[in-house]
Amino acid sequence: MNGKKSRAPKSAIKRKVADPFFHDAFKKHKPNFHDEEIDSDSDDDPEAHAGGVFRPPDEFDDTETADEKRKRLANDVLHRYKEAVRKDRGDEDPHTDSDRDEDALVAERMKQDQLEDSGRLRRLLASRVLKPTSGFELLVKHRQSVTAVALTGDDAQGFSASKDGNILHWDVESGTAVKYKWPGDDVLKSHGFKPPQGRALKHSKQVLALAVSSDGRYLASGGLDRHVHLWDARTREHIQAFSGHKGVVSCLTFREGSAELFSGSYDRNVKIWNADDRAYVESLFGHSSDVLDINCLRKERVLAVGRDRTMQLFKVPEGTRLKFCAPASSLESCRFVTNDEFLSGADDGSVELWNVNKKKPVCIVKNAHAVLKSNIYNERNSVGEVSATRKENGICNSGISNCLSAQSWVSALTISRGSDLAASGAGNGCVRLWAIESEVKRIRLLYDLPLVGFVNSLAFAKSGKFLLAGVGQEPRLGRWGLVPAAQNGVSIQSIELLET
Repeated sequence: MNGKKSRAPKSAIKRKVADPFFHDAFKKHKPNFHDEEIDSDSDDDPEAHAGGVFRPPDEFDDTETADEKRKRLANDVLHRYKEAVRKDRGDEDPHTDSDRDEDALVAERMKQDQLEDSGRLRRLLASRVLKPTSGFELLVKHRQSVTAVALTGDDAQGFSASKDGNILHWDVESGTAVKYKWPGDDVLKSHGFKPPQGRALKHSKQVLALAVSSDGRYLASGGLDRHVHLWDARTREHIQAFSGHKGVVSCLTFREGSAELFSGSYDRNVKIWNADDRAYVESLFGHSSDVLDINCLRKERVLAVGRDRTMQLFKVPEGTRLKFCAPASSLESCRFVTNDEFLSGADDGSVELWNVNKKKPVCIVKNAHAVLKSNIYNERNSVGEVSATRKENGICNSGISNCLSAQSWVSALTISRGSDLAASGAGNGCVRLWAIESEVKRIRLLYDLPLVGFVNSLAFAKSGKFLLAGVGQEPRLGRWGLVPAAQNGVSIQSIELLET
């Protein structure tokens, strides 16, 4: 009034300038994340979905209602469970058992999967792993270093990306790959892409992160162009380009069983997006340096690590966060074990096991990927043998070329979902299998799996029967080392489990 124009709040102006495409999505205030106190003296040990399915695009009716869609998806899940039960029993004829017996087995399996996904039931796979008799085999080739590997929930389809910007969609069993095609600049702009400004005058399609939704519908990619790109995994078409990050998008993850997507960036923020609504949700603040890796299970909790020596657990509904400080200068990777336990890999070569009730790691394995004294790229150990000739991280032998401290950075971690079986990778020439023994708060080494090159990404099958590794001649986030003998691509390691 009085001839003066009313002004919008400052926060609203910032949101509108940063992301005009999403101005309709800002209908609730950003929660004020604050630190939550942790009792360091507490010794309590708290307790710890659906697989992807690919359907041809012509099987979907654009006019189907929400109820019809829910019914179709439910039938798809039920059909997958029935097929899995028949496969396990070796039944070729679906009518060999009575419907009642089959329904009981399906109900039992669905209940078990639900308990495993919620963290209330833990599969003990580590004790069943047999000594590998063969090593990694190359499954998919890339021209440049692989930076990310993602696996669908049914362990049947995989995705990989490399520094040349190529995204490949392939079949795990056959290795047959199909390349994603980037749309033209006009199409990207119509999907929300904003041309680079300042020093980044040229659009770079180099991809550093991938994530696939639990239902196998969406694939998300991120990289140097500071956008989160959303793809239709069934048709391999580009859907949306989410802008908002002011730095490189370094990591992505979907919340299990939902279309909620989390992205981490060099701008020190974690952002939440909704793939179904094609909308920005909110930002999570707390890191003081680059965010390097994130992970999420079914709960609305996201775990993030970065170069500020911290791992932070954001509890999104409560608007709170837990901050854990590590002895290393940088945490490179992280994974949930259960909702209250998690692993981290550091640049000092250590692997740490954390508990939500402790500020410090409950177990630290130092020099988990120390560089071998011998030339690891010419004199590899046999499969499964743990070498005793290791040296401290960061000490280079002048007689070995390309022996850098970066080779011992634990750049990749993965866990077979809902189990005690984990794997870690670095650039020292091997992937290591671990058993997570939560009861005694220990990480136990199982086997060494030789693999030449920088292991930039790992993905475990939910069944625990195979392990995928994204390998490159260079590290994922830079060019701190070079291993010319490495094969750029995705390698697969078969894992035999003792029958129960």
